[in-house]
Amino acid sequence: MSISIALTWILFLGLFPIAFFWLRRAWRILFKRDFSEVALKRGVPPENPEKYAPYTAAVNVVAGAIAVSVILMVVLAGVHYDTWTAIAGSTIWMKFFADYIVSRNAHAPWGKKKESAAGNRR
Repeated sequence: MSISIALTWILFLGLFPIAFFWLRRAWRILFKRDFSEVALKRGVPPENPEKYAPYTAAVNVVAGAIAVSVILMVVLAGVHYDTWTAIAGSTIWMKFFADYIVSRNAHAPWGKKKESAAGNRR
C-alpha cells in the first residue's frame, strides 16, 4: 500500500465522524437548544450565545450535509478522486473559517460599553 492510498482512506473514513459531529452539533443547537458550543473563543461562550446560534447551526448543517453528500457520491456514484477530495477539503477549511468568523463576531470588542475607570477600582 502506498502513502497516497493510505491518505485517501484516512480522508474518506475521516468524513464519517466529521459529518456526525457537525450534524450532531446542529441538532443540539436547533432542537435541544443547547448553546454551550456556540461561538466559542478560547473555550468561552459569548454573553448572548442564542443570538449567534442560528449562524453556527447553519454552518454545521451545511458542512455536515456536504460531507454526507461527498460520502454518498463516492460510494454510490464513484465520483473521481480529484473531485471528491477537492469538495471535502474545501468544506473542512470553509467550516473552520466560518466558525472562526462567527466566534470573533460574537466576541467583538465594538458595540460594548466600556466601564469607567472608577468602577473598576473597587
